[in-house]
Amino acid sequence: MTHCPYCALQCSMSVIDGQVAPGPGGLCQKGWTAGELLRHPGRLTTPLIHGEPASWDEALDFVASRIKEFEPDEVAVFGGGGLTNEKAYLLGKFARVALKTSQIDYNGRFCMSSAAAAGNKAFGLDRGMPFPLTDLRSADTVLLAGSNPAETMPPFLRHIEGARLIVIDPRRTPTAERATLHLQPAPGTDLALALGLLHTAVIEGVLDKEYISSRTSGFDEAWRIAAQWWPEHTERVTGVSAADQRAAVHMLAGRSYILTGRGTEQHASGTDNVSAWINLALALGLPGRVGSGYGCLTGQGNGQGGREHGQKADQLPGYRKLDDPEARRYIMDVWGVDWLPGPGRSAYELLNADDLKAMLVFGSNPVVSAPRASGVADRLRALDLLVVADFVMSETAAMADVVFPVTQWAEEDGTMTNLEGRIIRRRKALDPPAGVRSDLHLIHGLAARLGCAEKFLTEPKEVFEELRRASAGGPADYSGVTYERLDAEQLHWPVPSVEHPGTPRLFLDRFAHPDGLARFIPVDHRGPAEPPDDEFPLQATTGRVLQHYQSGAQTRRIGELMKAVPEMYVEMHPDTASRAGLASGEPAHVVSRRGTVTATVRCVASMRADAVFLPFHFPGDGRANLLTNPALDPTSRMPEFKVCAVRLERACDES
Repeated sequence: MTHCPYCALQCSMSVIDGQVAPGPGGLCQKGWTAGELLRHPGRLTTPLIHGEPASWDEALDFVASRIKEFEPDEVAVFGGGGLTNEKAYLLGKFARVALKTSQIDYNGRFCMSSAAAAGNKAFGLDRGMPFPLTDLRSADTVLLAGSNPAETMPPFLRHIEGARLIVIDPRRTPTAERATLHLQPAPGTDLALALGLLHTAVIEGVLDKEYISSRTSGFDEAWRIAAQWWPEHTERVTGVSAADQRAAVHMLAGRSYILTGRGTEQHASGTDNVSAWINLALALGLPGRVGSGYGCLTGQGNGQGGREHGQKADQLPGYRKLDDPEARRYIMDVWGVDWLPGPGRSAYELLNADDLKAMLVFGSNPVVSAPRASGVADRLRALDLLVVADFVMSETAAMADVVFPVTQWAEEDGTMTNLEGRIIRRRKALDPPAGVRSDLHLIHGLAARLGCAEKFLTEPKEVFEELRRASAGGPADYSGVTYERLDAEQLHWPVPSVEHPGTPRLFLDRFAHPDGLARFIPVDHRGPAEPPDDEFPLQATTGRVLQHYQSGAQTRRIGELMKAVPEMYVEMHPDTASRAGLASGEPAHVVSRRGTVTATVRCVASMRADAVFLPFHFPGDGRANLLTNPALDPTSRMPEFKVCAVRLERACDES
């Protein structure tokens, strides 16, 4: 038994002779077809130096010799939210101990950083969902803000099928089709809507005053801002009717959950957006109680664990802060070193830095997935050395000086941490092709050539034992977790000892701030970083579709999935298409200040007339992230993927 390589549900599956059989939770179409990746003819099986086959020793020697030419902070590491906990841990250690660089971050910065920052502010601790998924089955109402699980994680829906569903999304997605109430705000107005709902909750008398008094602080400061967002004012800004705002608030009174996703988080105000939704949850008395709460639907397979153990620019294992002197001393002792670099740059800043000479990329494809993707591609081309570890020739790997072929999900042991903070055993189901090695062996091979082989283990279980020691006493404490326990029981962190049963539900007695209280965070709406204007009158938003995942490097190689969604498209209202002289099925150019995407028009009557939608899974001239705005959230450093100003042009006018 192993687990699906895609989303943070981490559904169980068996792999027999490359064929996938689902576990008890079922699988979506992506999971069913994942076995085809194991035998894909495009699989990388030998290292490449400048596109030519090489031995592992030759490739490792080449990379290590080049790294030695640079100063430590001229070398960067870029990781991924799909790496196992063991890989994420060892990658962070490799950057700081072997390379001695501060320049490390990962693509989870583009996924979970705003929700993590808001969770830490409000609760003193970030765990995407601080309760088990199964708790959702008893809910009366579930509000999804900026999440479309019917396409991004379909098996999740079985947990909420008995609840009334409120969906907040500018599009009428397949999830919104299932909703009791669909609120369709203008892109970039999520925070205004959350403020309006908080205002309505106060006016309609559905606050939990005893909870606010006994379990929170800061309500008055948050209310001073929300007091300005009466329903009719909110309606003018968001387009959501005052009547629907009132209906939503009354639906949430009771056993309810508020869950956020990338749609509300991937903004230059993403941390404030999530804080506003948490404020609403606190006002209703939801977090820290059995049967209600706030949570974030983590996206990538190990988006939770990937940020807990050290591949993020400002963090050390156990979710410790890199600028905390006590945390630094503890980790230096575990690692047997007397110095560590300080915090580095966030993901987009790292990818766009002009003072870097070399970058090592593990489990990510930023040429497609990063904002202002053409600029990122240009910057990667300008490096003296680009090294990529992958199992297929992604668009980023195709640009690399050196490519290392590494194992896939079913070919390795390890652990993942799913969206509810549950640590999961990934079990090896089959051997990799000859010539393919694990990322752990790759890291060890480079470390050996840089003079510190003894500090880097290669067996996942041994690495996990070290991770246990490194995480002990930290917020994400795995010290009581063992492979043997994971084979026998379900464990949610923190697990501070081998006798501890784990913590499936956080905050039942107190929140993680020193005084035990949750914090209301005063936030106000400021709108998108790039509002529409006469030159770019529309707002573009991006997202996933059912058949594809992330940059599409995996799913675009699966025939069944490509047959279902073979090419880039842009959704728009028929009136929007008509004004631009476009018709359904025609090619169009979608143009922003940063680039142009060519896509096939799809006319969708439920779309807002002021917005267009593009999936972000396609390469080349179809990269949605050629358009997106790299404006960063000041706290989380999350780019504003979810809204940018665009115009439409007829592509056929060129012929």
